[in-house]
Amino acid sequence: MLDEDFVRAAGVQEASGRARMLTARWKDNPPPENEAWRPVTEVRRSRWRGRTRRAGGPAPVARSRKHPVRNALLVLLVPVLVLVGLAFTEDTSNGVPESSALPTVGAETAAPSSAAPQVDPELPTAEHPWAGSPAEAWPNGEAGIGVADPAETGVFSQSQVAKDLAAVKAYLVATNLDPQVLSGGSAQKVLDLMDRQDADDLAEALAHPDAEHDPTNWLSRFNPSWAVPVTDQVKVQGRITFEGDGDRGMMVHTDVTYVYALRAGPDAGKATASAAPKPDAPDSGAPGGAKPVAYVQGDPHDGVVEREIVRRVQDFRFYDPARYQVKPGKPVLDKGSSDYGNNRCEMGSGYLEPDFAFVRASADASAPSGPTTDPYDRTKPLQTTGECGTISRS
Repeated sequence: MLDEDFVRAAGVQEASGRARMLTARWKDNPPPENEAWRPVTEVRRSRWRGRTRRAGGPAPVARSRKHPVRNALLVLLVPVLVLVGLAFTEDTSNGVPESSALPTVGAETAAPSSAAPQVDPELPTAEHPWAGSPAEAWPNGEAGIGVADPAETGVFSQSQVAKDLAAVKAYLVATNLDPQVLSGGSAQKVLDLMDRQDADDLAEALAHPDAEHDPTNWLSRFNPSWAVPVTDQVKVQGRITFEGDGDRGMMVHTDVTYVYALRAGPDAGKATASAAPKPDAPDSGAPGGAKPVAYVQGDPHDGVVEREIVRRVQDFRFYDPARYQVKPGKPVLDKGSSDYGNNRCEMGSGYLEPDFAFVRASADASAPSGPTTDPYDRTKPLQTTGECGTISRS
């Protein structure tokens, strides 16, 4: 049995050693003030959100965050408190109350055989949607669309060329960056910017989309039941140039890549996603019924973030108004093509449908048969074969 003097001596000796250790440790890492005591077995986990890689890839693992200073202090406090507790238990004749029981500490687990798994810093998350993407350094929105300096071309003066280039840029912004259009809402503002015949073609595709008449050939839009943007930012890289068309008019060339960060909607992966709210009639002037929607909490794919990379190469023509029946300032769509990186092979729903990892892994997913390409490589012309291939990165 330990006598009182031995217990007190041990307590003083341990406190002195602990003080020296903590003085050195706290010199660089001072302890938090007035923090409640916690059992030494507690682990505080940081919130973490990520996505799985392609089917067959490693699954991300949540990280735990420990507080080394606090845990070391608590481990050292245990023998001190045990000894002091013994002293109080031995002698209560002086009116000193017994100390409260120490929390029960579970048995020590076996030492880990390997280092703790780390979260891939290049996995896109809702908080860091551009992680691991070259687009992280790209400008946001229309700032990423460069425009050539205007100059007199064909029958158009320098000032008219400047206005026509601005009209083309406004069309690109409306079709690929406007939040209402992106969320599946009304595309009336796009129709208002177009030549009458082009506007009629797009209106027909919006009303009756199919594989041959898909509005995504003109614009980027997502069905909120399938995909919801995780940020209002769209990363953009591209340019607008021009030249004479050889017929006293002007040809404008555009080559722009848009990168969207999205998470799965409630119907993603289902055979048929729920129809998005119908946009208002084109002539109503009211905003469309579809709006960006909050992600459904508790969805099994909560936290899954994918990027879709859309590159569009589109020419616009401005005819000589003295020779052709055109409306000045309205660009006429000429030849064009689009590439949809990380989109489902099946097209024709009227919406872009990101190919989420859990969709790719499903038994119903169609296997791509085309070549593997880098959607961020803007040095090569777009493939126009219509094949559905794979991408080397997203």
